[in-house]
Amino acid sequence: MSVIQVQAPGLLTTVQDLGREGFGPLGVSPSGAADPISLRLGNRLVGNAESAAGLEMMLLGGTFLFPEGAILSLTGSDFGATLDDVTVDLWTSVEVRPGQTLRLGPTRSGARCYLCVQGGVIVKPFLGSASTHILTGLGGFEGRSLRKGDVLPIASAIRSFRKRTIAPKALEHLSLRKVLRVTPGPQIDWFSESSLRSFYEGTYRVGEQSNRMGLRLEGASVSQHSGRQMITEGVSLGAIQVPPGGSPIILFVEQQTTGGYPKIANVISADLHRVGQLRPRDEIRFEQVTLETARSLLIEQEKLLASGELIFQ
Repeated sequence: MSVIQVQAPGLLTTVQDLGREGFGPLGVSPSGAADPISLRLGNRLVGNAESAAGLEMMLLGGTFLFPEGAILSLTGSDFGATLDDVTVDLWTSVEVRPGQTLRLGPTRSGARCYLCVQGGVIVKPFLGSASTHILTGLGGFEGRSLRKGDVLPIASAIRSFRKRTIAPKALEHLSLRKVLRVTPGPQIDWFSESSLRSFYEGTYRVGEQSNRMGLRLEGASVSQHSGRQMITEGVSLGAIQVPPGGSPIILFVEQQTTGGYPKIANVISADLHRVGQLRPRDEIRFEQVTLETARSLLIEQEKLLASGELIFQ
């Protein structure tokens, strides 16, 4: 069995797959890749199922030794990767010879880079998923981010190497955008017309305290109608809640599953992977769309991902 030896872990490197759905009623959020599109494409490049476990690196990448070699791909943001000092391109499959070392540095673009290996990273599943849930210390590799000296097994793979590359047209469609599309939240009537106008016309900056649980936004304060209180209710991935201070929070992959703050909007499913690439101090704006438009955009995105022209061979 092949392995990955962690020589330097980077800032926050974790094992992630596409998450554990269906456990919200039990208080367990899905976790999973913050940018699931990048993980899905990375796995396809190396011949894995889209849901196979890989490594998610945030802001600063790690250094990894492959004693028996591997077939890998790097997707998401550019972390300046090299393989034995030779530059490694994003969005393409790469053959690693036994004993070679992959090094990644600080991000040059977005927030997260994904390392996928043919066969996938092997960890004991928790509730059917390999994903690490940092806040609870469950899943992944010992329920934590990686450390120097960790050794990760790779599942056996029998496919020979074939270079694959994601088509530029697809990458352009999936690229980072600073205007996130949203649908109205369930408590939209709790906010005045002036507050809604301020929310949609203003620019927000991602706060330094943002993490996989939520992105705290800095910018125009959003005020609520006074004297209203709500009962705690279930919350969805991408919900934008507004606490009493008026600074919106985008709930993310390790979100709490219930909340008592009103939700002004919800990021559409087709844009959630873009939320995963936002860094502290990035600036964003919001654009309201209808539920019908949100569905159409998701269908269009999935058709692109299923297209036979997505990958060059």
